[in-house]
Amino acid sequence: MMLYPSLSKLLEHADSRYLLVNMIAHRARQISAQAEKDGEPLDEKAVSIAIREIADGELEKSEHEEPAAEESEPEDKPEE
Repeated sequence: MMLYPSLSKLLEHADSRYLLVNMIAHRARQISAQAEKDGEPLDEKAVSIAIREIADGELEKSEHEEPAAEESEPEDKPEE
């Protein structure tokens, strides 16, 4: 059985499988939340919609475009 879209096509829009899964999950949560807010039932699963959007190039992100997270060092608390 052939799945559409193929993983190779989806990976054209993400730098890694890990990032791809995170992109799909994040977008699916957005779709679900918006549908619930609007009170409209979805005709297909939110994950399927998110995958199709990525495959169609509507949603694209790569690791090098993500803002770097600022790491702060924990503050030393004085011991009592």
